[in-house]
Amino acid sequence: MREEKLVRGIGRWDLIAIAVNTVVGAGIFGLPSEVARLIGSYSIIAFFACSIVIALFTLCFAEVSSRFRTTGGSYLYARRAFGSFVGFEAGWLFWITRLTAFGANGNVLVSYLGYFYEPVTEGVLRVLILALIVIAFGWINIVGVKQSVLATNILTIGKLTPLLFFVVAGIFFIEPGAFTFGEMPEISAFGTAVLVLLYAFVGFESAVIPAGELKDPERNAPFGLLTAIGIIVALYILIQVVAMGTLPELAGSRRPLADSAEMFLGSFGAGLIAIGAIISILGNLNVGLLSASRLLFAISEQKDLPYFISRTHEKFRTPHIAVAATSTIVFIFGAMSTFVSALTISTVTRLCVYALTFAALPIFRRRRELTDAQGYSVPGGDILAVVSIALIACLFFFVNLADLVQLAAVSVLGAVLYFANKIFSNKDSGDEA
Repeated sequence: MREEKLVRGIGRWDLIAIAVNTVVGAGIFGLPSEVARLIGSYSIIAFFACSIVIALFTLCFAEVSSRFRTTGGSYLYARRAFGSFVGFEAGWLFWITRLTAFGANGNVLVSYLGYFYEPVTEGVLRVLILALIVIAFGWINIVGVKQSVLATNILTIGKLTPLLFFVVAGIFFIEPGAFTFGEMPEISAFGTAVLVLLYAFVGFESAVIPAGELKDPERNAPFGLLTAIGIIVALYILIQVVAMGTLPELAGSRRPLADSAEMFLGSFGAGLIAIGAIISILGNLNVGLLSASRLLFAISEQKDLPYFISRTHEKFRTPHIAVAATSTIVFIFGAMSTFVSALTISTVTRLCVYALTFAALPIFRRRRELTDAQGYSVPGGDILAVVSIALIACLFFFVNLADLVQLAAVSVLGAVLYFANKIFSNKDSGDEA
């Protein structure tokens, strides 16, 4: 194992910053209008419903993550509980999730840059900006986890400041008459809204992937996850209330928070939110690359992928090959995709990974030899795991067939890679013998 070659440089408050950055990305800057379009004023209720679902999910992750001191996150949990193949599929799907999320958010970043200079949203300039972002964050993640964490902390402050300003200033301009609850939306429309909105809330699980670089993960993982989600839920609900209460045309807005801010703060407010969106997405992309590269490192470390990928830099003690490989692929995906095309597959694959983690929770409670530490126990954890899996099953009723086909194709590709690696690894071992 190479875990001892990694530096435990991520503290409790650093973890909160990472979790906030992985969740607060592009979604909250674009989805308020989409949810309002689907179900109108009932979007507020959808935000509350999504908050309850995410709270249950986070409690399960808080317990499971506190039982591990090694890098890997959901991949490691599934591998320990269900074996190497299921673990690989979990890791593979989650890696795909991070790639698609990077592609989706990278494209939203470019669209917000277009607020200041429209030509950057297409053609060579768009690709060049994506390349510069990937190179910059790839370099930061290779130089050292402390540098990556420092960048994350700075970007967290930078993204929360304009959002808090938006909420505090906007509260005084809310029109109570904007909240009119007419006929209840259909279950299918409400379920679709929650599924779409879920994209704005997920990502917290990425914060515990680099557990091998986390100080005292048994205590800091639960505290960091639960604190971050509490902050995010409160902020999101207030943002939706202000957006609905100040922007009558919310459902048709392309940049809902910027348009809302312009209503009560003028062009200064719109510009401030556009800058906040750019900083927010930059922070999300940084921690996305951090977690995705560490996940690739962990899969290789367990020899479910070629072992050379898990090599660490002699000077910086970071998984430089995993960082370089992940950076290259996220750039290609980002350059070839759009926000909408990447959003759904990112959410659907993530739900599959969540379900495996929740299913592992009762197993780890009864077979503690599978974990690294005793960890934190959530009251009623077994029931929470069952309820969380049931909620995921319900959400899948609102996934369309095309997305399910994509999920199946990605899973089959993962299986091919897994067995090909095993065959060639065994062949190499036989040749060496």
